[in-house]
Amino acid sequence: MLLYFAMVISGISLLVWSADRFTDGAAAIARNFGISPLIVGLTIVAMGSSAPEIIVSFNAAMKGTPGLAIGNAIGSNIANVGMVLGIAAIVTPLVVQSQMLKREIPVLFGVMLLAFALMADHQLDLTDGIILLFSLFAYIAWLTHSAIKGRAKDDLMLEELIEELPEQMPNWKAILWVIVGLIILQLSSKLLVNGATAIAYEFGVSDFLIGVTIVAVGTSLPELAASITGVLKGEHELAIGNVIGSNIFNLLAVLGTPAVVTLVDVAPQYLLIDYSFMFGLIVAVSFMAWGRKGEPGEITRLEGSILLCLFIGYQFYQFFTASQV
Repeated sequence: MLLYFAMVISGISLLVWSADRFTDGAAAIARNFGISPLIVGLTIVAMGSSAPEIIVSFNAAMKGTPGLAIGNAIGSNIANVGMVLGIAAIVTPLVVQSQMLKREIPVLFGVMLLAFALMADHQLDLTDGIILLFSLFAYIAWLTHSAIKGRAKDDLMLEELIEELPEQMPNWKAILWVIVGLIILQLSSKLLVNGATAIAYEFGVSDFLIGVTIVAVGTSLPELAASITGVLKGEHELAIGNVIGSNIFNLLAVLGTPAVVTLVDVAPQYLLIDYSFMFGLIVAVSFMAWGRKGEPGEITRLEGSILLCLFIGYQFYQFFTASQV
């Protein structure tokens, strides 16, 4: 059993490291070829932050445990809002002024409703997967177009995004990091999936449970580190923007990827309990971030504490119900 936990911890650590290396290399190559820093930040860097969840989702489906992928997608969103934003707001209250960010919040709600509608028949098939992945590319295109169109307004989140881009590097080094990052992403993902499924088997619990707890928290660690670093620099908009963008990527890419590989069964309780909890948590944080008309939104320390307590309570609920089986 200790070996399986070591596999999970090692897999998560290597996933986080390799995702950073891959993202830095890909962003550097794009910038070296003259692509706008804004577009690089909104596409390559955004996708790179969700790379651990996407790769884990793909390998879980290939191994025949798509429940782990579903759990990872839902659990990561819960961890992003409850753990990441909760801790970030406790460190310092998060002030939201970005209009770009406020345009993304309704998109997140639309994506949540789309994913729920596709899973309402308790399965995700090839058609559903294609719809989700097509929606992902449409979202990236819309996001890039909106950002470029509104750039003249000096949106605070977009300024923070450009400032946080990885440093430029020569192409040979960037290509090396992309290759190394991809290889280790794949190997560490398999290590994580194998360890997680072995733990589920040993404890007699579902792979969904392991995905929605241990794996989800582990793959959300990059967002946690980025958000805490951001708020300490005063980059509140970017901290919240990273979470919203990651949640959209999780629902579209992390749910869509296993569906194009294999038929994914979605148990009714996943929607009634876990997805509903995720939805409610995102509704709550959206109201906090929106603010009153003409005034910036703010997630206070008290609200951050509530979010974190809800996240911890959800984790306890998962392990308590599993122990009753």
